[in-house]
Amino acid sequence: MMHFPTRRTVLGAASAVALLAMTACGNVAAGSTSSAKFPSGPVNLTVGQAAGGSTDLIARAISEGASKTLGAPMPVVNKPGANGALATKEVAGKPADGQNLLLVTASLITITPLAVTPEEAVSIDDLDIIAGLSQDDYVLVASKASGLNSIGDLTGAGRNITFGTTGVGTGSQLAQTVLFKQANVKGTDVPFDSGKPALTAVLGNQVEVSTIQLGEAMPQIQAGKVTPLLVFSEERNSFLPEVPTAKESGYDVPVAQYRAVAAPKGTPQDVKDKLLAAIQETFKTESYKEFNKKNMLTPKEISGAEVVTQWKDYAAKYKSLVEKYDISLSGTK
Repeated sequence: MMHFPTRRTVLGAASAVALLAMTACGNVAAGSTSSAKFPSGPVNLTVGQAAGGSTDLIARAISEGASKTLGAPMPVVNKPGANGALATKEVAGKPADGQNLLLVTASLITITPLAVTPEEAVSIDDLDIIAGLSQDDYVLVASKASGLNSIGDLTGAGRNITFGTTGVGTGSQLAQTVLFKQANVKGTDVPFDSGKPALTAVLGNQVEVSTIQLGEAMPQIQAGKVTPLLVFSEERNSFLPEVPTAKESGYDVPVAQYRAVAAPKGTPQDVKDKLLAAIQETFKTESYKEFNKKNMLTPKEISGAEVVTQWKDYAAKYKSLVEKYDISLSGTK
């Protein structure tokens, strides 16, 4: 934990370095002053989704722990819209001083660009990724009234299947659309604006199946109100071990939601180091571990560099699948 009584010493050292640099070069690097003073006030953590959803809850769990280590408040600011693109562009345009962060989702970087214009798309290269957080798996669930109890029932139904998704340009839409293409299942896509209404539609048999994040779907699965058919993770989910993956069922659809903390591009390295240390301390707490378990989140606590590499690989994979099966996520085909 950073102790404020030593801050005067740190600032004094920074001032001495700045004076030497001024004497030698007649100038002071702008980043050195801002990084020495960090944090200079509340560190805002912006979320591009509404309050109460999975991304928002993860942000609040991170802020609760990281604020203690930083010694500064970390309020969560919800700015939903365009699957998180509006919030991402706003934070990316903020000063690169560490005072404004973003809880960014992988789908915004890897999938949404396949459904929007280049001008609307967001690039991971516009951000500095601080740390990866967790993996949130998708599960395909069927309504009880549909009579579908396995993936074999779905692929052998021989009729048009209505399927709900959590929105345009989401992992839910990509996973389900590619699965139907690979399995030669005819279906009608019914997009919703999040997981909750998509799940409600399955419960009421307004759609026969839907792909939902596991944490949202599990209470209804445990209550026996919907039937899980498969998960889209690379391996079986530890919270739902009896349900097969799409891959082992013969379908190449590795899709999950990942999340990370990001800062505006060009944030000083020592500021990023302080932020990373605060996040890593949060990972170690029992309350955060219990939060992940309660919400069926698999830890994916990797470095920012690893996040960038993996998300770019997924983006290329998804682009290839969409092109191979001539799929339009924007609904223009």
